[in-house]
Amino acid sequence: MGVDLERRVQPAPDLGVPAARRLSEWLRNYRPLPGVPDELLDVMGRPRPHWLSFLGELAEYSGVEARSRFDLATRHIRDTGVSHRIHGEDRERPWPLGPLPLILDKAEWKQIAAAVEQRANLLEAVLADIYGPGRLVEQGALPAAAFTGSVDYVRAIAGVPPPGGHYLQLYAVDIGRGPDGRWWVLDDRTQAPSGAGYALENRLVLSRAYPGIYKAMNVQRLAGFFDDMRTGLAATAERREPRICLLTPGPHSETYFEQANLARYLGFMLVEGDDLVARDGRVYVRTIAGLKRADVILRRVDADFIDPLELNNDSRLGAPGVLEVLRAGGVAMLNIPGSGVLESKALMGFLPRLCRLLLGEDLKMPNVATWWCGQQRERELVESHLESMVMAPAFTMAPEAGRSLPPSLLADLPAEQQQSLLAQMRRRPNDFVGQEVVRLSTTPTLRDGRLEAAPFVLRVYAARTPTGFKIMPGGFCRISERHDARAISMTEDARAADVWVIDDEPVEPLTLLASQENIMPRRITGQLPSRAADNLYWLGRYLERAEATLRLIRGVCASVMDTEPAILSSGRMRASLRQILLDWGALDEEAPEGPPATAARAALVDGKAYGSVLRIVRNAHRAAAGTRERLSAEFWSVLVQLEDEFADEPGSLATEAEILQHVEAALKLFAALSGLATENMNRTPGWRFLDMGRRLERATNTCRLARTFAGEQATSDDLDLLLDLMDSQITYRARYLEGLALIPVRDMSLLDPFNPRSLAFQVRILADHLSALPPLLDNGMLEAPARHVLPLAAELETTEAAWLEVERMVSFENALMRLSNAIADRFFQQGGAAAPPVKLTGLA
Repeated sequence: MGVDLERRVQPAPDLGVPAARRLSEWLRNYRPLPGVPDELLDVMGRPRPHWLSFLGELAEYSGVEARSRFDLATRHIRDTGVSHRIHGEDRERPWPLGPLPLILDKAEWKQIAAAVEQRANLLEAVLADIYGPGRLVEQGALPAAAFTGSVDYVRAIAGVPPPGGHYLQLYAVDIGRGPDGRWWVLDDRTQAPSGAGYALENRLVLSRAYPGIYKAMNVQRLAGFFDDMRTGLAATAERREPRICLLTPGPHSETYFEQANLARYLGFMLVEGDDLVARDGRVYVRTIAGLKRADVILRRVDADFIDPLELNNDSRLGAPGVLEVLRAGGVAMLNIPGSGVLESKALMGFLPRLCRLLLGEDLKMPNVATWWCGQQRERELVESHLESMVMAPAFTMAPEAGRSLPPSLLADLPAEQQQSLLAQMRRRPNDFVGQEVVRLSTTPTLRDGRLEAAPFVLRVYAARTPTGFKIMPGGFCRISERHDARAISMTEDARAADVWVIDDEPVEPLTLLASQENIMPRRITGQLPSRAADNLYWLGRYLERAEATLRLIRGVCASVMDTEPAILSSGRMRASLRQILLDWGALDEEAPEGPPATAARAALVDGKAYGSVLRIVRNAHRAAAGTRERLSAEFWSVLVQLEDEFADEPGSLATEAEILQHVEAALKLFAALSGLATENMNRTPGWRFLDMGRRLERATNTCRLARTFAGEQATSDDLDLLLDLMDSQITYRARYLEGLALIPVRDMSLLDPFNPRSLAFQVRILADHLSALPPLLDNGMLEAPARHVLPLAAELETTEAAWLEVERMVSFENALMRLSNAIADRFFQQGGAAAPPVKLTGLA
């Protein structure tokens, strides 16, 4: 490839001098890996025209400007929580996106798309035969053991008519260039293909980083593909306006963000297994308004886990009885359970012949050469070439081999592992395949300002529509940080890249705007799953609890400082504040007493104390993650920023003044979250549960603070602190010029309906929220939460501050706890044992 170095470094004639110099330096220092094709350079070592155009445009930016543009765009990744999880890790990692796209011209993409469409149709035909008449086995074209040996073969699906008449709704294939420069199939993805949601984020970031280049290159849009995908899913349902659900394994899934992003973008309801219940031949979603029918389920849960009654009985990711409903035609589940059998490498060697047999044509894109050891001739061939072949499991998670054996070149293994592998293969040859060694082709990437070649894999998507498969014009690209990569996953040594399919002509803007002119406006709030309501409710409680704890910490620090906000006597006041922090779990009960700064710092960042601000914010993050698709990017950004404030113990928090400064900064972030929830969230049930959590937590805290600092023996310092903790100092001073007095402080903190921090105000808002939520029954009778909140609201409205005693405040607090339990019992119906709250007949 280095034969045309001089021509390679010639800059485009219309570039400025700095840009021309930068482009020449990139090209001069670019070194493709020997023996593998490269995307930037053709077989003669010359830059491909579209890459030269892109790099020329990019070179117009100075190095500082290019980095600044990309850094500014990738800030979106951090701020909005675009993330993934490495298997076995608890914490999410920021999405690792590279600064350069993979670029393919229109002519080459047309060939790729035609080959992917053909392969999708072929695999659809294979599935139809495997779970249908079985003619391929009968004719000897496909050994039964080549697919029945897979744990992904679901016998319960045999003979079941597929939803909408098709088995595959979304297909993905991993491809790379072979030694001759042609594209080869590396793996098929038919179980529950992932990555499409990440492709959306990759495009968003790169188009923001280089908007001028993006437009000038005529990059084909992705929105049309997702519109086709949504139309195809809807076409599999019985109803005209179906309820489409995306079934996720939950927040601990490695690609949960991508699933939530896809559900939000397409307008699907994101559900977990506990959200679903199978009854009377239908699948329903548990919502706050009762059970609502699910028409289509796009699953991202592997088939073995979707029904613990018939498949893996240890699974908590699916719903009991869902397979029986699927067999009865009561729900469309896509891809149909059992489709993952096509991911088995054992089938790869048969596909060229099956394509000629089923479609009457040759494969347009070949596989990596694969030999299944379940056949004697192929096994003997593999054994005779062990030193030059990759040994791999024939089936996904094969009972013995697949769980511990990654694809391996035998020569790379220690002698002991070689002998163990050979022993396994001879004992169970059906579980193994031999494959041609494939070195991945390379694409350019920027590292430290230098252009370098890096191995990559491209994942291309096909979606079923009423008129056939449609191919995403682009895809999901993974780039390895290792030059000797033979396979890539999103682990520590891989990055993602956007995929640009460029056109010769300007591309028409595409969005998901509906084309039907007869769609009329609607003002409906949608259905809220009980699990999402639960998460939002506790998100509100955690945020309010953390804010209240911060105010207590501020009181601890202010109690020893000569500052205006706290004219406090030091000893008894700090003891009361410390006791509340102990009761709330912000301090460890066994921790010895020390200076106020020590206690304040511990209550902020002690990871062992369940009530510390750090732990509460982490709990808020987990609750928010469980309903990420319902939170705005701005809300998530502030929440991530808030967690970063307490992620590691700040070394500068040595004095009360430094802690106070940190607390004040955090309180501003809480105020931002409250403002975003108030101003940016639609007044849907989701917003109501978030606000109910905050109101109930605030009301409970107010009772506790009032009975601690507004008791019969309260001093002026006590009352002053209470007003400070309730953020009501200015309101009180504007209303009462005479100074502090017990009865007015009690009235303002507990009974004043105009004070947004008072108990009465929280209870009235709670009553309003509950009255606006959908009832389960239509008989007009009050439900349990209303029977608790309305008497409490009436009592607060008719009580006079002079009658308030500590015992009365305790009774208010107990009433709030009973209300919280009633809300949970009524709205948070989850788990397999949860009884349906209403009859199933006629549910929408």
